[in-house]
Amino acid sequence: MPKLKSLKDLNSLREELQKDVVLRTHMETRIIVGMGSCSISTGAREVMEAIMKELARKKIIAQVKTVGCIGMCEKEPLVNIVQGDEPMVTYAHVTPEMVPRLIEEHLVQGKVIQEWVMARLNVTAKTNH
Repeated sequence: MPKLKSLKDLNSLREELQKDVVLRTHMETRIIVGMGSCSISTGAREVMEAIMKELARKKIIAQVKTVGCIGMCEKEPLVNIVQGDEPMVTYAHVTPEMVPRLIEEHLVQGKVIQEWVMARLNVTAKTNH
């Protein structure tokens, strides 16, 4: 981060960061990671870290958020991916080792990894889920 020397520098940095927040919250790609206590105990925190690192490594912009438990503890960690108008895809039992393939195939190539899918729902990126 640059050293701030004036109020003008601070205001400029603030505007830049606000643009970044708007960009991240209005994207067409959302990744939602379950982070209830059951999720965390099965490795969801490590999955989330792996997702963030892989997105940064590949320079992919996506809105990443967390949600609490949805009552499917036996399927945790769960990761939902919503891209544009495509159905939301829920992947079950996600591990950090699965993340590079998940990002490459689902986000980059647009191919759903069928053997990992638990569900598909008709929810778009423009809804608030």
